[in-house]
Amino acid sequence: MTDGGRRRQRAFIGSFTAAGGLGILTAAVDDESGALTVLSSVDGVPDPSYLALSPAGDMLYTVSETADGAVAAYRVKGDKPELVGPPVPVDGSGPTHLSVHAGHVLTANYGSGSVTAVPVAADGSLEGTASGVLQHSGSGPHTPRQQGPHAHQVQPDPSGRWVVSVDLGTDSVRVCALRDGALTVHREIALRPGSGPRHLAFHPDGEHAYVLNELAPTVTVCRWDSVDGTLRPVDETPVLPIAPDGDAYPSGIVVSPDGRFVWTATRGQNVLSVLAVDAEALRLVVTVPCGGAWPRELALAPSGRFLYVANERSGDVTWFAVDPDTGIPRRGGSVEAPAASCVVFG
Repeated sequence: MTDGGRRRQRAFIGSFTAAGGLGILTAAVDDESGALTVLSSVDGVPDPSYLALSPAGDMLYTVSETADGAVAAYRVKGDKPELVGPPVPVDGSGPTHLSVHAGHVLTANYGSGSVTAVPVAADGSLEGTASGVLQHSGSGPHTPRQQGPHAHQVQPDPSGRWVVSVDLGTDSVRVCALRDGALTVHREIALRPGSGPRHLAFHPDGEHAYVLNELAPTVTVCRWDSVDGTLRPVDETPVLPIAPDGDAYPSGIVVSPDGRFVWTATRGQNVLSVLAVDAEALRLVVTVPCGGAWPRELALAPSGRFLYVANERSGDVTWFAVDPDTGIPRRGGSVEAPAASCVVFG
């Protein structure tokens, strides 16, 4: 999409249609203020809660976070993505995250505790069936949330050699190889029992990774070796100044492009946390209100200047201007987005 010959930035917002979401929203992004203006919505699949763009930006993929579980492809054309073919079953339940890697769409299936690979055709559409399903196994001490595996995220590492899957139910991160459409486990790295890892974000140096833990409101700092495919925990830092009495439900994590700051969201407290990177440790700087209720996911604009929060229960996406010196976000505004669940930029 262009504006006066200049490519106009767009944001795509996922949502839970079962909770009143409108499907996938497309919004224009103001480069100067970070403000979003909704342009359209499409409701081709139920509960398109997490989105990912193709490397070329011409295709948008979404999970359908339902009991049956599926993934769908949209062609990015004009101001309204167009559904391409029917949704493809992932042979797993509750797919909650997806990524694009090596000619496949990968989904993390929370309900079944598995990871699925679905081949992508030359035109960007999805092949009709999954090429492989990797079933996780194991459990953790936090009942009832860790009675079995719950894959919560899957993504390639920065080198493109490996795929990492984060499992809340087994307190572990699996480093996998994708070959001939099948995922195989290379190593499984155990994190602290009962921590409940949810999402992982890599540092720009490609040598460190940060795992946000949902059941213990902390971030685990890890060393990452892309040659050997090894992840080694070295430190753990709270994301809240005072530990709450009950579950806090941390959700999203992003790292600044210069590698100086890490931001997290915590749903139970409705806050964003700013953490400063100090060698192989993190330091909690401050928490600020998220601008709504139940911040499910965070996204950083490609420029690194603006931070976006999908506030699921208040039904909006709030944007913040990031202070480049302190990392502290300052609220800019919000746009209505019922049952918002994620934001991606293209």
